[in-house]
Formats: sequence, structure tokens, C-alpha cells
Amino acid sequence: MQSSPPLRVYKFGGASVKDAAAIKNLQQILGQNPDGQPLLVVVSAMGKTTNALEHIFHLAHSGQDYAAPLAELRRFHLEVARGLLPAAPLDADGVPACGEGSGALPHLLQELGDRLATLAKGEYDRQYDQVVSFGELLATCIVAAAVGARWLDVRPLIRTDHSWREGRVDWATTERNLREQVPPLLAQGVVLTQGFLGGTASGQTTTLGREGSDYTAAILAYCLGAESVTIWKDVAGLLNADPKIFPDTVRYPEISYQETIEMAYYGASVIHPKTIKPLAVRRIPLLVKSFVDPAAEGTRIHDCKHGLLAPAFIRKTEQCLVSFESKDLTFISEENLEVIFGTLAQVRLKINLMQNSAISFSVCTDWHEYRLRKLLEQLREQFTIYYNTGLELYTIKNYTAEAISQLTEGRELLLEQRTRQTFQFVARALGDK
Repeated sequence: MQSSPPLRVYKFGGASVKDAAAIKNLQQILGQNPDGQPLLVVVSAMGKTTNALEHIFHLAHSGQDYAAPLAELRRFHLEVARGLLPAAPLDADGVPACGEGSGALPHLLQELGDRLATLAKGEYDRQYDQVVSFGELLATCIVAAAVGARWLDVRPLIRTDHSWREGRVDWATTERNLREQVPPLLAQGVVLTQGFLGGTASGQTTTLGREGSDYTAAILAYCLGAESVTIWKDVAGLLNADPKIFPDTVRYPEISYQETIEMAYYGASVIHPKTIKPLAVRRIPLLVKSFVDPAAEGTRIHDCKHGLLAPAFIRKTEQCLVSFESKDLTFISEENLEVIFGTLAQVRLKINLMQNSAISFSVCTDWHEYRLRKLLEQLREQFTIYYNTGLELYTIKNYTAEAISQLTEGRELLLEQRTRQTFQFVARALGDK
């Protein structure tokens, strides 16, 4: 008895579905998949839609007028849908009738408008997830109709807790859901679903963290025993630096899970930090390939051994440096650190870099105004707190003296740290005073 071919999981990010031409290119890539090979496709929001939805949500939540940016978001998606599906009938509002039921484009646009109109004060993060998730829902509705794939709502399948904006996966329930419901759909053809999204037991939408579609692909591959995951990017593979920022980048033909996890942790933009672990556990290779040149080799991330790699340069923008000092000039003790760490965890500010001296302790975190305000409210009575915003955090993995000199020249370093293989520093953005 011949067994069926193993599953492949493809993930396409926002740049690969940014407009009608990009989606047609995606369709060509899907067409190269061998006949009979099960294929599960994960798609992100189109282009900069997530940024647009964040802006719209912020306006709505703060009681400001969001009509114009919402109209522009609607216009953009309708334009793409009409370009891809010129024969689709239009409803009374001129919306192409693509998709079915709760995944139909007219229904999704109406639901988005209704949610924005009924936002309540408070519960910022929970309501954020209910609104910003529409980026992936709208994109997959349009893309699935355009490429002839079966649209799958991933929210009832990937079960998470109530950690809004960074849902923690219930792996046992998620695996059971996926193994029960997805294979029969794959037997009928290509299945296309959303990245970034999950859902609670009560049916509320959660998100898995910014840029979390890579993580979605890894969750699906882990639970369904996939042969491989391929992430389609606008670069030639996993590079040692972002080519938009650093010149003369180098592609890694292959790289180990361990090395990639560290690079992702420090902020390498190609891979979401949580992606690698579930793949490594089940030895599922991760391929990073270019949707601009699908035939090119790309990068294979797997269980391998290699020598010293070219230095990796990683930049994180929109950073905040927070320093805590004891008010009575006593040493920063373990008890002080316990309070600081506990509060950082409570307000969900992730530490990207930390350093302490006798009477102060400093952390570099991503900039979140709302979360920083909560941190200050809880700790200002116990500590004197200073903070700087608009900073950049640079990491050099496998550094050399030449690499350090190259990156630090002309910059004002506010904090720096060096280990055996990693050099990090926090600096003002060039041009800032």
C-alpha cells in the first residue's frame, strides 16, 4: 500500500502579497508544487496592512476620527480583489463576492467596521487582537479565491491562552484540532490559512506576536508532521544582515537550528524568534527562499554542523533604555532585581539587553508607551527611574574587531556589552542628538 506524500508548509509574508501582481507570482510558485504533494499555505496581511490597522485601532480606541484611514484600507483591498477577480459579482456596496460565510470579503469588511464602532475603554491589548487580526483574514480571503485554494480559519484550531498580543499555545489541544480537521481538507487540494492568529477556548481571537506568521507555519508543521517549511522572502535566503541597512551582505547556504535561534532572539528580521524550536524538536528543516527567484538555492536551516560563520549584523529600532536607581543609594540587590523583573513580566516588557552597576540597573526593551507607563506607575515609589526613547540596539554575532569598529564608528554608545561570541550596544539613531 503506497503512503501519501508528506506535507509541505509554505509561508508568504506581506511583501509577497502586497498587490495583485505579487499574488499572481505567488500563484505561479504554488503551481510548481508537484501534483499530489499536500500543501498548506500560510499568508500574512498584505503589505503594510498591519501597520495601518494598528493606526486605525489606536485612533478608534482613543476616540479620534478613523474614517479616512479605514476607507483607504477598504479601498486598497477592494482594488486588489477586483484586479484578481474581475468576473466576481459585486454586492450593493461594490465589494467582490469572494469567499464564503464568515470568510467572505463583504462579511469581513462589515465585521471590521462594527468592531471599531463598538470599542470599549480599557482592555487595550484584548481589543487590539480583535481588530488587527483582520489584516490576515482579509488577505487570505482574497488570495485563496484568486489561487483557487480552500480557505481555512485557523483561529478555532490554534488554541492559545488569554495572553493578548502574544498568545501562548496550548500544544496538546492545537495538535488534536489540526490532526482531526486539516488532513481531510488537504486531500481535496491546496489549503490556505492565516498566519499570526490563534483563538481562546471561548472563541476570542488572539495574536501570536508581531511578525508571528513564521511561528504559525512552524506550529502547523510540528502538529501535522510536515516534511519541511518554506518561508518565501524578498531576499536570497538567510543573510548575515538586512541588505536595506548593511552593504555587502553574505548568504548562509546552510545554518544550524541553534545558531538561527540566537540570531532570531537578537532580532534578525528574517525569522520570528519562536519559529525554530518546534521545528528543531521534530527535525523539520526550514527553507528560506526568494519569491523573486524561486529557483535559487536559498538557505537550509536544519540539524547540521558548520565552522565559524560570517559575522551577523542585527539592528532593532524603536528601543527604550530604562535605568532604575535605588532612592537611598543602597546597592541594587537581588531583592530589588526580583521586584523589577516581576514588574517587567507583569507589564509584558521584554528585556533585549540588561546591565547593572552598584546602585543602578538598566534594561533595553522595545518601545511600548502604554506598557512603559504601567511600569513607571508601579515602580516610581521604590526607584528613581530614567529612560531614553528613539534608540537603536545593535548586535554583532560572531564578531571581529573589524566588525565592531565598522559598526560603532561615529555613534554615541549609551550602553555596550560583550560576551565570547556576541557584541551588543545601544546607541542613538544617527542624526539624533
